[in-house]
Amino acid sequence: MKLKTFKRPLAAVAAGALLAALTACGGGVQPGETATSGGGSASGDPSASAWALTGGSEAVFQAQFDAWNSDNPDSPINVEWFANDAYKEKIRTAVGSGNAPTLIFSWAGGTLADYVNNGSVADITDSVAPLMDRLIPSVAANGQIDGKTYAVPNNQVQPVILYYNKEVFQQAGVELPTTYTELLDAVAKLKDAGVIPISLAGSSVWPELMYIQYLTDRIGGPEVFQAILDGEADAWSDPAITEALTKIQELVDAGAFGDSFGSTVADGGADTALVWTGKAAMVLQGGWVYPDFMNNAPDFVAAGNLGYANFPAVDGGTGDPANIVGNPANFWSVSTSSSEAAQQTAVDFLVQNNLSDDAVDEFLTVGTVPPLLGLEDKIAASDDAEYLTFVYGMVKDAPHFQLSWDQALPADQAQELLTNLSQIFLGQITPEQFVENMNATL
Repeated sequence: MKLKTFKRPLAAVAAGALLAALTACGGGVQPGETATSGGGSASGDPSASAWALTGGSEAVFQAQFDAWNSDNPDSPINVEWFANDAYKEKIRTAVGSGNAPTLIFSWAGGTLADYVNNGSVADITDSVAPLMDRLIPSVAANGQIDGKTYAVPNNQVQPVILYYNKEVFQQAGVELPTTYTELLDAVAKLKDAGVIPISLAGSSVWPELMYIQYLTDRIGGPEVFQAILDGEADAWSDPAITEALTKIQELVDAGAFGDSFGSTVADGGADTALVWTGKAAMVLQGGWVYPDFMNNAPDFVAAGNLGYANFPAVDGGTGDPANIVGNPANFWSVSTSSSEAAQQTAVDFLVQNNLSDDAVDEFLTVGTVPPLLGLEDKIAASDDAEYLTFVYGMVKDAPHFQLSWDQALPADQAQELLTNLSQIFLGQITPEQFVENMNATL
């Protein structure tokens, strides 16, 4: 199914003062100039390419590209669409072989660092400076390495949120849990009521990261994972990690995720469907799934049956309960393997269409919040003001916004993390074995 019809068409935006400001900047890739690249030439094919994800904000992206191609028939951008898991595999191979699309869609983090170290993406620092001034700083920083910008946000802030079915809660006599102890109590009551307490797409594995991230942060704070990022010896041995893993297995043993979470997939929204159909009470997922709720269950959302909250605190933990995890946004980078002309097309698109005023309106229309400052009035006037205000405040007020671990870590470590975490959820290894295995990756 498609996302709900937009209220207004998304048109390309005249660059105006923005373009003038960009032209005045020195260095980087400028509108009308060419990116520094090891391949292609200024007189090469101006056609560019982009790979993006299906679902979520797909329709907003499509509208931006359609608008660009309509206004720039001599330098079109050809778009291919992929499901999340398939894309991650394909883009890794494409970048490594020098066959990447001109616009590379990413989550930044360790992947972006690898791209930069290998010279796979262009430095676009000065060309996008005016856009950076409009961004929430904690989000913009994810596209920067050593003070230079190699990626810019292209969609919404994506904190991980605890979504829940209010009607199921009411029928089971359950209150929204605000602590881990209360969460365990809610799991027991919901299980007795004959529903899956928490929907989990365990077959996709990456949704399981949300539990180890939030629990580790609530128990020990963001410093625990920072030590891992810094490559400190035996950093995975921090007691907060072991306690988080122990709590995960406690949830599994309590029946929190039902009996078939290992065969539930995230692509296609199978996990969220369990919530809006009343078969599950909760789902811990990123803000990117809200458009799926709106699209697939508009009556459920309109009736006010969808609740949302931050992850519960852990009694005795030192982490701030206002901290959040997830993806600050997704990002566009410009591939250096494309011709210089194609790179210029991509840069011009980023300047003129990416996060334009019309794009902002469309993101709000489909229930998502772009990472821009000063959106309070627009959000208050939107159809989904209550939810969007919650998400916007959640991000702006968070003391710390931790990037998803599989994106923050180098690719080889990230894969080991996913493998071992899946084994934790399936009860195939102990927390101590997990720690030993992950320490070996540092």
